[in-house]
Amino acid sequence: MKKTNLAKEHYQRLRLLSCEELWEEEVAEFDRAESRGRLDRVAVVRAVGVVFSESGTPEQQAQAMVWLRGLLNDPEEKVRRYAMTALPKLGGGVREEADLLNLLAATSGERERKFVARTLEKVGGSATLSGVPGVRLNAQTVRKVEANLARQENPGEIRFDRFLTTFEGVELHLHCREGLEELLAEEVREQTESGGPFRTNHVRPGCVVIVPHRPFSMGDVYALRCFSSLGFAMDEVGSAPDETDAIANAIASPNGRRVLEAFTEGPIRYRLEFVSRGHQRNAVRQVADRVYALCPTLLNDSRTAPWQFNVRHESGGCAVELTPRLRPDPRFAYRLGDVPAASHPPLAAAMARLAGSQDDEVVWDPFCGSGLEIVERKLRGGVSQIFGTDRSADALIAARQNLIAVGGEAIPTTLACCDFRDYQTVDGLLPGSLSLIITNPPMGRRVPIPDLPELMADLFQAASVLLRPGGRLVFANPLSIKPRDSQLRQVTRLRVDLGGFACHVEKYVRM
Repeated sequence: MKKTNLAKEHYQRLRLLSCEELWEEEVAEFDRAESRGRLDRVAVVRAVGVVFSESGTPEQQAQAMVWLRGLLNDPEEKVRRYAMTALPKLGGGVREEADLLNLLAATSGERERKFVARTLEKVGGSATLSGVPGVRLNAQTVRKVEANLARQENPGEIRFDRFLTTFEGVELHLHCREGLEELLAEEVREQTESGGPFRTNHVRPGCVVIVPHRPFSMGDVYALRCFSSLGFAMDEVGSAPDETDAIANAIASPNGRRVLEAFTEGPIRYRLEFVSRGHQRNAVRQVADRVYALCPTLLNDSRTAPWQFNVRHESGGCAVELTPRLRPDPRFAYRLGDVPAASHPPLAAAMARLAGSQDDEVVWDPFCGSGLEIVERKLRGGVSQIFGTDRSADALIAARQNLIAVGGEAIPTTLACCDFRDYQTVDGLLPGSLSLIITNPPMGRRVPIPDLPELMADLFQAASVLLRPGGRLVFANPLSIKPRDSQLRQVTRLRVDLGGFACHVEKYVRM
C-alpha cells in the first residue's frame, strides 16, 4: 500500500479518538519520538487541530494551541507545515500571528513561505499588514488579512431599511421552484397594484425577473414570500475572451457597487461561488485579485460574508448575480421548530397563495409537520380557527412553536396527535366544518409509506366529508390519482419541481 494511503488511514483513525485519548496517548508518543518517528506520526498534528476545535473544552483548546505554536519551531519543515494547517482551526490571535511572522522572516524555502502566507490569511491582522522586512506578501494574502480585520472591527450587515435611490438599470431575479412562476408573478402583480416599487419584466422557468420603477429597500423585496432566492443581475459577461477579467468587471461594476453600498452597513465583504462547478479555488483567487485591483473596498471573504456573487455558466457564456446571504431568511424567522422532511417555506407560502382566502376561514392540515402551511395561511389573514393533525408528537410541538412565534391575532387552534383518518376523534372536525384543507403530505421518499395511493384516496375522502360547499383542498399530489367524489372539482394543477422529482400542486373546490 502506498505511503500516502497509510498516512491517510492513520489520520482517519486518529480522527475518531477523543481529545483525552489524542493528548494522553498520541501526542505524548509523538513528543517522545525521534525525528524519523515524528514524521511517521505527523498526522496527529492535523488530528489535534480538527478534534480539539470540534469537541475540546476551552482549556483543552488553549493547551493544544500552545503545543501547536511550539511546533512552528520544529526542525522538520513537514511538522511545521502541519502545525500551520492545524493552528487556524483553533483560532489564533496576536501571539500566533507574531510566531508566524517570525517564521516567515526566518525561512528561506519558497514552499514554506507560501504555507505561512496561507495561514496568515486566516489569522493575520494589523501586524501582518505592517509587513516583514525583506518579505513581500502577495495581493491575495493582503486582501484576506484586510477582510479579517474588517470582520473583527465591524462584521457588517445587510440593512433592510435603506433605499436604493439610483435604480436605473437594476434588474432583480426572483428564483423559485420551477412550476411556481405563475404564483410568484401574481404576488408581484398584487404588490404592484397596491403601490409596490416593482413590475414584472419577464418570466422564465424557475425565475421571475422584476425591475424597480421607484426607489426600493430590501424590505420591499422580502415582502414577497414565494421566491426561494434573490439575485441582482450584474453586467453581462457573455463569452468574453478573458473570462476572469469579464467576471471581475461585472462584480466591480457601478451597478453592483450601487447595490452593495446602498444596502450594506459596514465593510463590503462578499463570497464568490462558481455554481455547479465545484471548488474553483484558483479561479476564485484570480477573480478576487482583479476585483480588489479595480475596487479595494470590495473584500473577498469566504467566512460569514453577508453577500455572495454567483457565477453561472450557460450555453452563451456566463452570468453573474449578487445575492444576499441571510441565515435565517427573515421572512421565515418564525420557524423555530423543524422536523425531518419539512416543507420548503416558499412552497408553503405559494400553496397558501394558491388557496386564496374566504371570510371566517377554518383551516386543517392533515399532515401538519412543523405547521408551515397553516402558518403561511394565517399570515394572509381572515382565519378564525386552525386544526392540525400529525402522527408525530414532536412535529406538533414544532408546529405550536412556529404558530406562537409568528405572532398576530390569537386564533383558536387544535393540534392533535393522530392519523388524519381518525379525524372523528378531533373535537371540532365535523362534516362540512372546514373551508380549507391545505397540506404537503408525505411522498414516500424520505418516510416510507406502505400504500401511497390508498393514502391519497383517503385524503380525498376526508376532504369530501369535511369541506363545506365552496371549500378548497390544496395539496402536493405525488400521484396522478383523482378523487372519486365528483363534487370535488379540480381548478388548478401545477407541475412543480420539488428537488429532483416532479409533483403536482393541485387545488380542488367542493361544489
